[in-house]
Amino acid sequence: MPIILAVNGIVETYPVKPVAPRPYHVESIEAQGENSQRPSSSDRSVLAAQTAYQQQTRQEQQPKPVVLARDLMTSPVQTLPSDSTLAEAWAVMRRRGFRHIPITSMHGTLVGMVSDRDLLHHVPELITMANASQAAQRRLAEIMTSRVISATPTTDIRDIARVMLDERIHAVPILDGSRRPIGIVSGHDLLHGIANHSPIELWT
Repeated sequence: MPIILAVNGIVETYPVKPVAPRPYHVESIEAQGENSQRPSSSDRSVLAAQTAYQQQTRQEQQPKPVVLARDLMTSPVQTLPSDSTLAEAWAVMRRRGFRHIPITSMHGTLVGMVSDRDLLHHVPELITMANASQAAQRRLAEIMTSRVISATPTTDIRDIARVMLDERIHAVPILDGSRRPIGIVSGHDLLHGIANHSPIELWT
């Protein structure tokens, strides 16, 4: 399933760049020419290894298991409506240990994202709560990022990882068919998946 890009409610498919397998070059001993000396014992070992590799590459490879967003996402996901205040978002982040919160419309659909950096950029005093009046008055709709990259539960986790690297983002919300957040994949979730799931093929 595709990665989805939404900007101010306009939805389109995000173009994920495929990653080609890393080339593996094998130099054959036979290519050294007809005047080569008789191979030594070590040369014969290298030739045997090359032959075994070439035979293996000719065989049809078994498909590796694909890890999907639903396998790694944190669910259920904490969301806040766009008319919530900055102070409310900061309180949720501190209490739950979150760094990103999906922002929803009155109908529950995703309309933006807010990070702890967004909050501190607009109200630095939040970290000390020295002056919470501004944070208590301003709404998340004023500061949220409306350009949101999201995915579906059946999106390949490798596609999500590539987009996170390309866009330099640290979390991707996972949406259902009605564009309601049902989970979130963060950098921590990706590391957890690498550590606990069966091997993920990094080059295909």
